[in-house]
Amino acid sequence: MGTPPRTARYAARILLAALALTGCSTSAPPPAADSAGAPSPAPSTPVQVCTSLVSYWARETLLGTPWSGLDWEQKGLSNAQYAIHEEVVAAARAEDGTAGRDKALELIDRLTAQRCTEQGGATASSENWRPPT
Repeated sequence: MGTPPRTARYAARILLAALALTGCSTSAPPPAADSAGAPSPAPSTPVQVCTSLVSYWARETLLGTPWSGLDWEQKGLSNAQYAIHEEVVAAARAEDGTAGRDKALELIDRLTAQRCTEQGGATASSENWRPPT
Protein backbone atom coordinates (compact mmCIF):
# COMPACT_ATOMS: atom_id res chain seq x y z
CA MET A 1 0.00 0.00 0.00
CA GLY A 2 2.98 2.28 0.51
CA THR A 3 3.95 5.02 2.92
CA PRO A 4 1.32 7.52 4.01
CA PRO A 5 1.80 11.04 2.68
CA ARG A 6 4.06 13.30 4.70
CA THR A 7 1.16 15.49 5.87
CA ALA A 8 -0.75 12.47 7.18
CA ARG A 9 2.28 11.32 9.19
CA TYR A 10 2.78 14.84 10.52
CA ALA A 11 -0.90 15.12 11.50
CA ALA A 12 -0.73 11.73 13.22
CA ARG A 13 2.31 12.84 15.24
CA ILE A 14 0.57 16.06 16.29
CA LEU A 15 -2.54 14.11 17.32
CA LEU A 16 -0.48 11.62 19.34
CA ALA A 17 1.40 14.43 21.05
CA ALA A 18 -1.85 16.22 21.90
CA LEU A 19 -3.34 13.02 23.30
CA ALA A 20 -0.23 12.35 25.35
CA LEU A 21 -0.27 15.87 26.79
CA THR A 22 -3.97 15.64 27.55
CA GLY A 23 -3.49 12.30 29.31
CA CYS A 24 -0.74 13.78 31.46
CA SER A 25 -2.75 16.80 32.51
CA THR A 26 -2.91 17.38 36.24
CA SER A 27 -6.34 18.98 36.15
CA ALA A 28 -9.35 16.76 36.62
CA PRO A 29 -12.30 17.00 34.25
CA PRO A 30 -15.16 19.13 35.50
CA PRO A 31 -17.78 17.22 37.49
CA ALA A 32 -20.98 16.25 35.72
CA ALA A 33 -23.96 18.38 36.61
CA ASP A 34 -27.41 17.09 37.44
CA SER A 35 -30.60 18.67 36.13
CA ALA A 36 -30.45 21.36 38.83
CA GLY A 37 -26.92 22.34 37.77
CA ALA A 38 -25.24 20.98 40.90
CA PRO A 39 -22.26 18.66 40.50
CA SER A 40 -23.20 15.01 40.82
CA PRO A 41 -20.70 12.40 41.95
CA ALA A 42 -19.84 9.61 39.56
CA PRO A 43 -21.20 6.18 40.47
CA SER A 44 -18.66 4.38 42.60
CA THR A 45 -20.11 1.11 43.80
CA PRO A 46 -21.01 -1.84 41.55
CA VAL A 47 -24.68 -1.34 42.47
CA GLN A 48 -24.55 2.35 41.49
CA VAL A 49 -22.79 1.55 38.22
CA CYS A 50 -25.31 -1.19 37.42
CA THR A 51 -28.25 1.05 38.24
CA SER A 52 -26.87 3.92 36.18
CA LEU A 53 -26.05 1.79 33.13
CA VAL A 54 -29.14 -0.37 33.09
CA SER A 55 -31.60 2.44 33.76
CA TYR A 56 -29.97 4.60 31.08
CA TRP A 57 -30.19 1.89 28.42
CA ALA A 58 -33.69 0.83 29.48
CA ARG A 59 -34.86 4.43 29.08
CA GLU A 60 -33.19 4.65 25.67
CA THR A 61 -34.90 1.42 24.61
CA LEU A 62 -38.32 2.51 25.84
CA LEU A 63 -37.96 5.87 24.11
CA GLY A 64 -36.74 4.18 20.90
CA THR A 65 -33.70 6.39 20.43
CA PRO A 66 -31.26 5.64 17.61
CA TRP A 67 -28.69 4.23 20.07
CA SER A 68 -31.16 1.86 21.68
CA GLY A 69 -30.45 -0.77 19.02
CA LEU A 70 -26.91 -1.44 20.21
CA ASP A 71 -26.27 -4.92 21.56
CA TRP A 72 -25.50 -5.58 25.22
CA GLU A 73 -21.73 -5.61 24.68
CA GLN A 74 -21.81 -2.27 22.89
CA LYS A 75 -23.83 -0.89 25.79
CA GLY A 76 -21.17 -2.10 28.24
CA LEU A 77 -23.48 -4.47 30.11
CA SER A 78 -22.61 -7.80 31.66
CA ASN A 79 -24.86 -10.76 30.92
CA ALA A 80 -26.52 -10.33 34.32
CA GLN A 81 -27.04 -6.60 33.74
CA TYR A 82 -28.52 -7.33 30.33
CA ALA A 83 -30.96 -9.78 31.90
CA ILE A 84 -32.04 -7.01 34.29
CA HIS A 85 -32.32 -4.65 31.32
CA GLU A 86 -34.62 -7.01 29.45
CA GLU A 87 -36.82 -7.58 32.51
CA VAL A 88 -37.04 -3.85 33.21
CA VAL A 89 -37.81 -2.95 29.59
CA ALA A 90 -40.60 -5.54 29.41
CA ALA A 91 -42.14 -4.21 32.62
CA ALA A 92 -41.75 -0.60 31.45
CA ARG A 93 -43.43 -1.33 28.13
CA ALA A 94 -46.38 -2.86 29.95
CA GLU A 95 -46.53 0.14 32.30
CA ASP A 96 -46.28 2.52 29.34
CA GLY A 97 -49.32 0.87 27.79
CA THR A 98 -51.43 1.08 30.92
CA ALA A 99 -50.24 4.05 33.00
CA GLY A 100 -48.30 6.18 30.52
CA ARG A 101 -44.73 7.12 29.70
CA ASP A 102 -43.94 9.03 32.90
CA LYS A 103 -44.97 6.09 35.09
CA ALA A 104 -42.97 3.72 32.86
CA LEU A 105 -39.84 5.85 33.27
CA GLU A 106 -40.36 5.92 37.05
CA LEU A 107 -40.72 2.13 37.02
CA ILE A 108 -37.44 1.80 35.13
CA ASP A 109 -35.56 3.69 37.85
CA ARG A 110 -37.25 1.88 40.72
CA LEU A 111 -37.05 -1.66 39.31
CA THR A 112 -33.48 -1.24 38.06
CA ALA A 113 -32.28 -0.04 41.47
CA GLN A 114 -34.06 -2.95 43.14
CA ARG A 115 -32.65 -5.63 40.81
CA CYS A 116 -29.12 -4.20 40.79
CA THR A 117 -29.15 -4.07 44.59
CA GLU A 118 -30.45 -7.65 44.86
CA GLN A 119 -27.66 -8.87 42.58
CA GLY A 120 -24.87 -6.78 44.09
CA GLY A 121 -24.35 -4.84 40.89
CA ALA A 122 -24.79 -7.83 38.58
CA THR A 123 -21.13 -7.68 37.62
CA ALA A 124 -20.67 -11.37 36.89
CA SER A 125 -18.40 -11.85 33.92
CA SER A 126 -19.94 -12.29 30.54
CA GLU A 127 -19.85 -15.84 29.20
CA ASN A 128 -17.46 -14.83 26.42
CA TRP A 129 -15.16 -12.80 28.67
CA ARG A 130 -11.56 -13.95 28.80
CA PRO A 131 -8.82 -12.65 31.06
CA PRO A 132 -6.06 -10.68 29.35
CA THR A 133 -3.12 -12.79 28.21
